[in-house]
Amino acid sequence: MIRFILPAVLAGALLTGCTVTGEESEDKDSGYMLSPVPFNEVHVNDNFWMSRIETNRTVTIPASFQKCEEMGRLDNFLIAGGRMDGGVRGEMPFDDTDVYKIIEGASYSLTTIPDPELEAYVDSLIAIIAVGQEADGYLTTYKSIDTTRSPAPWCAGGSRWENLGCSHELYNSGHMFEAAAAHYQATGRRNFLDIALKNADLLVSVFGPDKNPDIPGHQVVETGLIKLYDITGKKDYLELARHFLDSRGDSTIRDILGPYSQDHMPVVQQDEAVGHAVRAVYMYSGMTDIAALQQDSAYRKAVRNIWKNVVGKKIYITGGIGARHDGEAFGDNYELPALTAYNETCAAIANVYWNHRMFMLEGDAAYLDVLERSLYNGVISGVALDGETFFYPNPLECNMEYRFNYGGTLSREPWFSCSCCPSSVCRFIPNVPGYIYAQEESTLYVNLFIQSNTEVELNGTLTHVEQQTNYPWKGDVKVIVLPERKSSFTVKIRIPGWVSDKPLPGGLYYFTSPAEQGPVLKVNGREMDYIMDKGFAVINREWEPEDEIELHLPMEVRKVKAIEEVADARGKVSLERGPLVYCVEEMDNAGVMELAVSEGTDFSSEFNPKLLNGVEVVTASGASSFKAIPYYAWNNRGANKMKVWLDEE
Repeated sequence: MIRFILPAVLAGALLTGCTVTGEESEDKDSGYMLSPVPFNEVHVNDNFWMSRIETNRTVTIPASFQKCEEMGRLDNFLIAGGRMDGGVRGEMPFDDTDVYKIIEGASYSLTTIPDPELEAYVDSLIAIIAVGQEADGYLTTYKSIDTTRSPAPWCAGGSRWENLGCSHELYNSGHMFEAAAAHYQATGRRNFLDIALKNADLLVSVFGPDKNPDIPGHQVVETGLIKLYDITGKKDYLELARHFLDSRGDSTIRDILGPYSQDHMPVVQQDEAVGHAVRAVYMYSGMTDIAALQQDSAYRKAVRNIWKNVVGKKIYITGGIGARHDGEAFGDNYELPALTAYNETCAAIANVYWNHRMFMLEGDAAYLDVLERSLYNGVISGVALDGETFFYPNPLECNMEYRFNYGGTLSREPWFSCSCCPSSVCRFIPNVPGYIYAQEESTLYVNLFIQSNTEVELNGTLTHVEQQTNYPWKGDVKVIVLPERKSSFTVKIRIPGWVSDKPLPGGLYYFTSPAEQGPVLKVNGREMDYIMDKGFAVINREWEPEDEIELHLPMEVRKVKAIEEVADARGKVSLERGPLVYCVEEMDNAGVMELAVSEGTDFSSEFNPKLLNGVEVVTASGASSFKAIPYYAWNNRGANKMKVWLDEE
């Protein structure tokens, strides 16, 4: 494990002091139809996810903190506060956010696994952040250090709030707010929260109706403000979040930024995902929060329409989004190239955030189908199995000529000058348990199949729930329900779309043949008929302690095609097994770029515990012969050629 040792130059600069006091609001109705069972109340104990959560805690988070120290991310706070001499360290106007996002991930980790050494280190970083904050709450270090410096080639310098379309000042604030909320909820201490609230109060005083009309070029401050509203109940934060959204596309109050920043028309009129993919999906998450909190039908209609555009025309089979390297952006409808696909890791993570919100808003498993696809393919492909190296983009093909990774490399890298993806991984992975279950009054939703246990109150009865499974390798899931006493309530278990012949909702992809088997559901050993509701099997009964639900999901190797409009996939097929998309890698196959699949190709699979930390390997035989591995695991044995889409003979 990388040790948390604060350099002497930083440790000597720390301030001590008290925090301001304040009253937090009581719990409020979130406005969402469903409530997730919080990640810290779900105990994961499987091999697939627990190992990743632990690797993130013991390797990725410490290594990323170390990189922040080495690259001057922490120095900037001390220089901004006059505790260290020098100019701006680093190349990006949002370098501050790397520190915030890693603190967020560390805070989530501390919530579930106490670690005094990590906790003390995080507190030392918060003290350093406090040094960089100006007296009125302003906190963007590069501008505090030097207003004349251009923070990046694509953005001019300037004083506070100048060039807000590219300055990332509000983006910095948003990630600080989310990190501070996570730290407060993890520890109960206000040292970081008070820094965030001071900055949020400054934003409230500067922006809003009849004030500075500018908006953030890169969204995320909206969801950050809403998280502070959730903690404090201060409506100013919610109103400012809404203001930033309502003001987009309004050319009567300022020069609009255009479609790259989703500032080409009012958000409630938007029905196509355009521009920078991460900015877009962060915005859609904020819009979904507003739709829920304020029961706003126009916002709800807009996010539904945009979602339909994404899943119907702009999502990769891996759940990745963002086709173009140029602008890290969505392409045109059906523009989904494989070799030059961008599919930023941050965008896949944001796609999970948004689809989880959409699920909580509407209770439809279609959103979970997208979430699962992104989670098992587009997200974890972005971090190596060892937790130390990363992909920024995630292409669906590598010919060893097109240099796809950030910085023009072909391999996973330990850090980037723009390191938003590694720090996003840090904050995302500890949260995975929070996606497994949800609740609506006396109904429990089983969303994802991950071995775990939790406790929920259903119909006034405290109920222990235990899930046993070896998913995604095996399709057998057992849910043991242990109410304290006999009680009537409903359990809804998701039947994934890929079982029902839909690789993804939206119709962009389809299986080449129907499934040979369907799902089988049993209660206490007896197979039962069930009704379906929005993608869930509904079981409504009087439950007794140790009742068991068994779900069998067939794990066939299946061929997938894209519709004809997707030019880059015409005449090609991809392979998947369960929720996992597969690829062929040169490491396993000579002449990998020429491999093809025919109607006579037979497929089998076998688990290899010694390969890539244990994976189910798909073997093709017959007219074609090759081996395929899960897409997420490629490039873990060195850079080599790879394909997801295979020619069809």
